[in-house]
Amino acid sequence: MTREPIAPDDPRMRNFAAPHITGLLGELHRRGLPYGLLWGSASAGETILDGRLLVDFGNAPVSTLVNLLHLLRDLDREAAWER
Repeated sequence: MTREPIAPDDPRMRNFAAPHITGLLGELHRRGLPYGLLWGSASAGETILDGRLLVDFGNAPVSTLVNLLHLLRDLDREAAWER
C-alpha cells in the first residue's frame, strides 16, 4: 500500500499527548520486534518544538513514529495476504 508520509509540521501532530505516544511506542515495540527494530529506551519526550511533542529516540517528531508504524502495519497486511 502506498501512502504519503505525514510531514513533521502536519497540524494533526499537535494532538498527540504523552499517554498516546506511549501507546504508539508499545505498538512499535510489538510490530518492530520481528524486523529487528528495537528502541527499548524510546519514550514520549518532554521536549516540545513549535507546539509538537517530540519522541525521545533521537528527538524525532511524532510524525516519524506514525510513519514508521504505517510502514510496519502495511508489512503485516501484506504478509497476511501472502499466507
